[in-house]
Amino acid sequence: MEQKEKEPINQTEDTILENVENNADHTSAEATQEETTEKTLEVMDEPNQPEDFAAQIAALNDKYLRLYSEFDNYRKRTIKEKSDIIRSAGEDVFKAIMPTIDDFERAIKANETVTEVEPIKEGVSLIYHKLKVACTAKGLEPMDTIGKAFNADYMESITSIPAPSEDMKGKVIDEVEKGYKLGDKVIRFAKVVVGS
Repeated sequence: MEQKEKEPINQTEDTILENVENNADHTSAEATQEETTEKTLEVMDEPNQPEDFAAQIAALNDKYLRLYSEFDNYRKRTIKEKSDIIRSAGEDVFKAIMPTIDDFERAIKANETVTEVEPIKEGVSLIYHKLKVACTAKGLEPMDTIGKAFNADYMESITSIPAPSEDMKGKVIDEVEKGYKLGDKVIRFAKVVVGS
């Protein structure tokens, strides 16, 4: 009911503005006001007006419902796409790591019968190198911190010890845990020992 009342008022205001612009050359402000009032009353008294507004309201409601439905479908589709991306985000990384897992399984089987240590060391070293290459290919980079100045953006100081020389003060002396970056983002801070 409120919408039906608002629509004629808006149209009446438009009619009033048109009449004011058309009658701008009239000298008397009172004559302009009387004419606009008469035309406003004529617009409001027309018998077909409420039906036109009802049709316009029905059309606008239909348009609104369609737009709302389209937006709701878009929202549901984007939520589903995001969940699919999150679920399968690590797929490439796991595919790159799976051959290394296979190598570890083969090495474990082979180590059951090995009596010498050298082949085991060599095998573990080869598997480690293969894993490191696979991770680097996916954008994972280890951070080199030893001998560099301490930077809180990339490093986490575990402790500080007296520096062995003056030039090592404020620099990393030892690395307890290596830090890694994925592209430009630090995904694990390096845990370091700083000279003081």
